[in-house]
Amino acid sequence: MDSVYILHHVHELPGGEEDVKFIGVYASDAEARLAISRLSEKPGFMDAPDGFDIQKYQVGKDHWVEGYFTYIPE
Repeated sequence: MDSVYILHHVHELPGGEEDVKFIGVYASDAEARLAISRLSEKPGFMDAPDGFDIQKYQVGKDHWVEGYFTYIPE
């Protein structure tokens, strides 16, 4: 297996923040899409059907290499 498919669901909260849910890791895009089919009628997910996102990741590779900065508003 050279790649995996990561499924998240994101929707915007009333204050503008994003609510991100990690759903799972799948061996194929088709399996991730089947998970969306299973979840799309569940509470919450049915109210934000466009929030599902599938990303393909190569196994054994660094994917976040820039470092990071955390902004904390006062």
